[in-house]
Amino acid sequence: VQRGSVGKHLMADVMRRAEERGFERVRLVQAAFNNLSLALYSKLGFDTREPLSTLQGPAIGLEIPAYAVRLAKEEDLVACNKLCLKIHGHDRRQELLDAVKNKMATVVEHKAKITGYATMIGFYGHAVAESNEGLKALISAATDFPGPGFLLPTRNAYLLRWCLQYGLQVVQPMTLMSMGLYNEPTGVFLPSIRY
Repeated sequence: VQRGSVGKHLMADVMRRAEERGFERVRLVQAAFNNLSLALYSKLGFDTREPLSTLQGPAIGLEIPAYAVRLAKEEDLVACNKLCLKIHGHDRRQELLDAVKNKMATVVEHKAKITGYATMIGFYGHAVAESNEGLKALISAATDFPGPGFLLPTRNAYLLRWCLQYGLQVVQPMTLMSMGLYNEPTGVFLPSIRY
């Protein structure tokens, strides 16, 4: 059924529902090898925002000096939400709270201050940090990378090279696309396939 407009009609329905609900933005992650979907989303008005690499492999298990990682607690939410707001222009309060309650979220502390957090280092989790060192600590502390792996902005060449050096592999190129309001991130981050 490819090239039969099924995808176009499905996406048009998603966009219609987003408009009916008053959403200011629609965001998706597109499999970069699929040039048909890239063309479709571009024709529908989506802009390419970020090339992504899906990384998978064995847990790294390093300790990054001066960056301590621990499970996040509810009292960390204010600091984590401020950090996400600083980097993305909005917070992800509910997603983070759910991850904390499920004992999946982690924070990284540097000089007695929370400098990053992750809901999970995996396909369905996201992370933000003040520096690449903070992201390295969060990635290093993960015992596995659920799903196909985790998404790393490919433009973060330093962190990509570091991940490859420690045995992770690029398993799929992807593209972050959006329509409507988009805040260019002002720090380092790992996006989620969900958002």
